[in-house]
Amino acid sequence: MKNNYKISDYAFTFNLDTRWRDLDAFQHVNNAEYATYIESARVDLFERWGIPGSNTGKSIIMASLKIDYLAQLKHPTSMIIGQRISRLGSTSFDIESVVFDETGIPVCHAVVVAVCFDFNKQIAVPVYPSVIKDYEK
Repeated sequence: MKNNYKISDYAFTFNLDTRWRDLDAFQHVNNAEYATYIESARVDLFERWGIPGSNTGKSIIMASLKIDYLAQLKHPTSMIIGQRISRLGSTSFDIESVVFDETGIPVCHAVVVAVCFDFNKQIAVPVYPSVIKDYEK
């Protein structure tokens, strides 16, 4: 499993702090919390692209999420989540995310497959121009 990720490789970053509630019985961040961290960063991209977070009109739905855990994360820690568009399809695209701890160590790597979707018509639609523009960065 690759583990030489660098924050400088990611066009977009999102800062977040761990919360007490994120801990599990072993006193490190529970693996399920990483999906929430990645979701928070992803929503930041949606806002950048002007995509509403609603189930009407044109928006985005998530088709899949794959997370590889690389290291433990303790609390309290400030995180930086690096993101980039790593693949473009005709109606879907991938968002690659890496969660880094405050010292720059990568703690998990994730890929989300997102589908551009028209909730009113209940169909996938072509990838939005704002997403394509950020893929080209």
